Amino acid sequence: MVAPLYTTASGLLFHAGKILVLTVGLPARGKTHISRALERYLRWTGIKTQVISLGDYRRKVIGGTQKLPPDYFKLGEKSPETIALRQRISDGCEQLIWDFFNAQGQVVIYDANNGTRERRQKIAEKFVSAGIHVIMLESLCDDEQMILANIRSVKISSPDYRGWDPDKAVRDYFKRISDHEVHYEPVEETTYPSIRIKNASNPCAHRTFVVTFRIVFFLMNIHNRFRTIYFARSGQSLIEHSYKADSDLSPAGWEYAEKLKEFVYERRTKMLESRGVDPAERRLVIWTSARRRSHHTAWPFLTTSPNDSSPPPSVKIMERPQMAEINPGVWDGLTPDEVRQYYPDEWERFVKDPYAYRAPRAESYHDLCVRLEPTLIELERQKEDLLIIGHASVIRCILAYLIGLPASEIPAIEVARGDLIEVIPTSYGVYSQAYHFWDGPGRSNTNSGSPDEKNFYENYAEDTKGKRRPEIENVEA
Repeated sequence: MVAPLYTTASGLLFHAGKILVLTVGLPARGKTHISRALERYLRWTGIKTQVISLGDYRRKVIGGTQKLPPDYFKLGEKSPETIALRQRISDGCEQLIWDFFNAQGQVVIYDANNGTRERRQKIAEKFVSAGIHVIMLESLCDDEQMILANIRSVKISSPDYRGWDPDKAVRDYFKRISDHEVHYEPVEETTYPSIRIKNASNPCAHRTFVVTFRIVFFLMNIHNRFRTIYFARSGQSLIEHSYKADSDLSPAGWEYAEKLKEFVYERRTKMLESRGVDPAERRLVIWTSARRRSHHTAWPFLTTSPNDSSPPPSVKIMERPQMAEINPGVWDGLTPDEVRQYYPDEWERFVKDPYAYRAPRAESYHDLCVRLEPTLIELERQKEDLLIIGHASVIRCILAYLIGLPASEIPAIEVARGDLIEVIPTSYGVYSQAYHFWDGPGRSNTNSGSPDEKNFYENYAEDTKGKRRPEIENVEA
């Protein structure tokens, strides 16, 4: 489960657009319970969400059942006065939906019966024409005990039945259900995405629904357009061993940044030309963290040099604070040997589960993966070529996601400075290849360069037996 992480400039999480969830179902089928639970969950993830209940709006405007005409809840023929009243309530409720969307809300859950195909279609067409995604959420229940429990615990305690005898209220509500059953049409239309839940009062069914909704949300962000994703570590910084010190690039780091730019352009040009695409016509998007050594490594891409192609590619650089490196906590600046010496008990816990263990005042790799979840959604929806200039811990998590490695292997993935990792998602898997282009200072595991002696997580990855590393192809830079 994720925590509220970030919002975009538009105020919409993941740039997924606006979504209207239409609940569908007979009365007392748990629609309100599901709606409120979903609202709570989506708000917690950072998505601006609101439940708009037709029943709540009707009670606010008119009052309880005792103030309604006798045929208000009956489907079929109604008096002109009742038709006008129901239309007024429906229009007012829909206006609340428009108001929320216009105020930069992202998800509205319209809690109503919406029991006929005609009504669902009429509502959906209005919002789809405005560019809003519509999802049908149908709740079914064939467990009479669950229905009765829902009526007694929720329905007859509502303002509709204030002052009523409980047994009489139950009979009246069952009559209302019977009237709706005659005209109810299950969701069978395929025009819009739909989710069907059965016996939602069951906790397992409810949890299944939450996962299902997130699956739908994810699927609305993916595409199958060809693109290449490149990964490279940021250049060497002046203070390489400190997490707390947000230091700038060293002279070698700036030289590395220039070499990275030249090599990315060279590789990308070969790739695009082999597919008959003009590199100048396709933009390169670059993501960095907000740390200096990360986004400064991208600066050469904003300048021109004699070695650049003509015309130079179009480039867009975006800083993503969620891509900050893993926080080592009290282990900041220590080598694995020093951790063993100063924190022997903590070390023993760490080696048993390097992915899930969290050092004092630190993040675990699991914490980092949770933090990166919105970035992964953005990665899926990115249609242009993407270069991620980041920290090794972050690259490990994203690579494991793309390639499909188990979480337990994430801490052992080696990401060396001086390698450009090229990943191409395809229909039948992911192609990945690492190309070596740099042997200067700051590259680990080389005789010519010095390793990051005080970077705990980098040293641990290099020392782990059975480490995972993409195949390296040596290329003259």
